[in-house]
Formats: sequence, C-alpha cells, structure tokens
Amino acid sequence: MNVIARKVLLEFAADYPEALSPLSEWYKHVRKADYGSFADVRADYGGADWVGGYIVFNIGGNKYRLIVMANFQYRTFWIKHVFTHKAYDAWEPE
Repeated sequence: MNVIARKVLLEFAADYPEALSPLSEWYKHVRKADYGSFADVRADYGGADWVGGYIVFNIGGNKYRLIVMANFQYRTFWIKHVFTHKAYDAWEPE
C-alpha cells in the first residue's frame, strides 16, 4: 500500500516517544501489504474498525488510535490522525 503523510506519525511520536516503535511497525507492515478492501484489512488487523468512512487501527496495545482514509482502487492510505486512546474518545469523523 502507498501510505501518504508519514509525517503525521513522526510528529505524534515526537510528543509520545513510546509510540514510535508500534507506529513504525504498522507503517512497515502496511507498506508491504496489498489490501483490496476493508475485509482484507480486517483479516490482517482484527481490531481495525470502519468508523465514519475511516479505518481506525488500534496501535501499541490499544494505547493509540491511528485514523486513515483508504482508497483501495489505488492501494493508498492517507494518514489523517493519530490519537491517544483518551483523545480518540473526543474525536468525531468529519
């Protein structure tokens, strides 16, 4: 998959250094993947959810939430947000 805006991950990790390793692992794994649908993502990441048109990944033992917009036709994920679990509870999809 193409992953756009890795910068979002790095900026979040600058504030939460313990998130760097799990976010980097997710990034490396997804870059090698070839998802054609949300069902493919869910088969690979059982904890992934479809929320308001976004895919929400649980990262770092459920400490963080990674929000991406997917375009499966072009095999692309756009990283929209990374939140702590607590901050995610206040998030509302656009």
